Amino acid sequence: MDIATVLGFIIGVALVAAAILTGGSLMLFIDVPSILLVFGGTFGVSLMRLSLDDFLRSFAVVGRAFFNKKTDPALLIEEAVTLADLARKNGLLALESAEVSDPFMKKGISLCVDGYTPEFVQNLLQQDIDQMVSRNEIGQSMWKGVADLAPAMGMIGTLVGLVQMLANMSDPSAIGPAMAVALLTTLYGALIANVFALPMIDKLASVLNYEKTNKELVLNFITNLQEGTNPKILRNLLNTYIPEKKRPED
Repeated sequence: MDIATVLGFIIGVALVAAAILTGGSLMLFIDVPSILLVFGGTFGVSLMRLSLDDFLRSFAVVGRAFFNKKTDPALLIEEAVTLADLARKNGLLALESAEVSDPFMKKGISLCVDGYTPEFVQNLLQQDIDQMVSRNEIGQSMWKGVADLAPAMGMIGTLVGLVQMLANMSDPSAIGPAMAVALLTTLYGALIANVFALPMIDKLASVLNYEKTNKELVLNFITNLQEGTNPKILRNLLNTYIPEKKRPED
């Protein structure tokens, strides 16, 4: 679980709720027609922009912002160097029974042990990386759309509420509900965009960049493993994936 994402989301929602409660009842800010218009309209229009599979997958993608297991690249490097040293001493076939913690690295080593050419292995692993990036970017695109559409649907709701209010000026009992729709739809749209969608986009981009960097590190390792690169040289090559201040001293 990503503590920063969960904690930030809870704090954001809690502060908004606290601000509401200090001024009155929370029920004053709950209006079913406004919820249907903004939430239903936002996700309905978002569905028009994507295929059904991509739309549904985008909800799974956003879960990565809350639940993502980050692997320290330094640990990947240590494991890679150990495996490279084993292969240098005993050959690639010695890696067949070696324990590998990272699934992507394990897949690459399995391809090497099976005797596939370096070009085939590199292309296959690169394709895996590209597909991962593509899937995540589609999910990010959907939530970018939500961030744009939610305030727009809120504005549409405001106009609907104002029309209803002006059409019923002679009936005081109808003015209140219409005004609620006019104001609360704008609030709902702003909350969806700024408390959820926009932060999720940035977090997903950060998670994707981290995972992509780790996979590129593994791809570099597999390529050099097949080329028989000296483990000491390999360590120096892979250390470039770590920020300079965090690199271990030689």
